[in-house]
Amino acid sequence: MNTIAIVGRPNVGKSTLFNRLVGSRQAIMDNQSGVTRDRHYGYGEWVGYYFSIIDTGGYVVGSDDVFEAQIRDQVKLAIEEADVILFVVDVDAGLHPLDEEFAQVLRRTKKPILLVANKADDSKRAQGVGEFFALGLGGDHIFPISASNGSGTGELLDEVIQHFPTKGDEDPDLGIPRIAVMGRPNVGKSSLVNLLLGQERAIVTDVAGTTRDALHTRYSAFGHDFILTDTAGLRRKARVSEDIEFYANLRSIRAMEESDVVLVMLDATRGIEAQDVNIISLADRNRKGIVILVNKWDLVEKDTHSTRKFEEQVYEKIAPMTYPPIVFTSVLTKQRVLKAIETAVHVYERKTTKISTSKLNDVMLEEIERFPHPVQKGKMIKIKYVTQVNARNPTFVFFCNLPQYIQASYERYLENRLRENFDLTGVPVTLAFRQK
Repeated sequence: MNTIAIVGRPNVGKSTLFNRLVGSRQAIMDNQSGVTRDRHYGYGEWVGYYFSIIDTGGYVVGSDDVFEAQIRDQVKLAIEEADVILFVVDVDAGLHPLDEEFAQVLRRTKKPILLVANKADDSKRAQGVGEFFALGLGGDHIFPISASNGSGTGELLDEVIQHFPTKGDEDPDLGIPRIAVMGRPNVGKSSLVNLLLGQERAIVTDVAGTTRDALHTRYSAFGHDFILTDTAGLRRKARVSEDIEFYANLRSIRAMEESDVVLVMLDATRGIEAQDVNIISLADRNRKGIVILVNKWDLVEKDTHSTRKFEEQVYEKIAPMTYPPIVFTSVLTKQRVLKAIETAVHVYERKTTKISTSKLNDVMLEEIERFPHPVQKGKMIKIKYVTQVNARNPTFVFFCNLPQYIQASYERYLENRLRENFDLTGVPVTLAFRQK
């Protein structure tokens, strides 16, 4: 896959340019510096060339930011991955000492570097780009652009594609299962993603809210192939105090909507809290496969019944939902982490498998005969036939003589029989009743 890395010091418009090139508002933008921390991926296309774009945090030295060293590491990883590097500078601010310091770092790479002068919104501003030649990068050409309105980006992309070895794939992730890791802040989501990928994909600290953007990464190991998404921790709306966190929440919810299976992480030391229940309910309403991970299980004092007691507590809080499986993990000690992933993949497979109509009827009509619907208002309710109509979000239609009289308790009975007979653990199912 052709890859572009967007780099530079903080607040020069890297995320604005990233969003412009991918054609959507994926990366969070704000006027304060240091909003982007992890490297963030998206896809773009230009005149038949397809490419991956990496947005990076602002490169800075000697600041008070606790994330400074890790952001620099993320920038270096992005440079290693890229075929072309876009070094973004700010025409408004002019040549900055940090630009010169970062230019020293970029000189060590043999990759093609294009110098991009952002915020050149008019011809007068565009004339001020000459001072950036002092950086000695990008050859004899500087690309004046305005990431906010798109001017100059066409000429920039015309040059970028000259450095690509191939035309690239239109959508390399098409049809690949998507698994999103969600939960409250600081439960260990980024640590889980880093452990699985075997690299520091996301910055991890003890500070709640370290992750802001939803980070998508392809995972291929142990016979599995899927897209893993690390998301920002979701707090209750009343506790969200700043714009950045508000947009981080939006990105997390959008990542969940785009996923097939959601891994909801709980903190074993705190038990299941109201916000955990909200996240699980949100995934259920969006008809996503759900696996509940109880992380930090190594920190809990245990007896022979600890696991069962915790499970009972979880199912009591999320009632009447009973279908999500629970896996007890410790990212720190690597305990049952692969089991968690295998469970998520299994849920995806069951969620996307269509059950044949003949098999459904053989099994379910026998279950209905064994325990028929109770008589309602003196009328016998007879279910004659069942079929599955949606494989991505399993929906089962039961054809009967009086659908309006089907009781909720009997609907639960049918759902439980479906789950037991066809292994639908972790899979949301919808039941519908139609007149035969």
